[in-house]
Amino acid sequence: MEVKRIVANIAAAVSKARMFYADILGLKVTMDLGWIVTFEAPAHAQPQLSVAAQGGSGTAVPDLSVEVDDLALHSIRAAAIPIEYGPVSEEWGVRRFYVKDPFGRFVNILAHE
Repeated sequence: MEVKRIVANIAAAVSKARMFYADILGLKVTMDLGWIVTFEAPAHAQPQLSVAAQGGSGTAVPDLSVEVDDLALHSIRAAAIPIEYGPVSEEWGVRRFYVKDPFGRFVNILAHE
């Protein structure tokens, strides 16, 4: 058996998803059936599955982690999204912060230093 794709599914009202995942994080909408919206990262992004007992530095395990090329906070601040943790440079070589998406899930936004 060969794994062809890994999809994270979030149970939520899809109308708020576009604002956070497309407008703020810049993911592309590749499918919208009304009851499900699929967002896609650029082709070079590699899917990963992480299993963790904690989120590092004593934080909760995030529901999703999104690696970006620049940890610019202007779009998060412009949207008045509260930062739950950070921004902080972690000892394992990333700079990151946590926010909650519109559905209350923790999203770890990070950039390698």
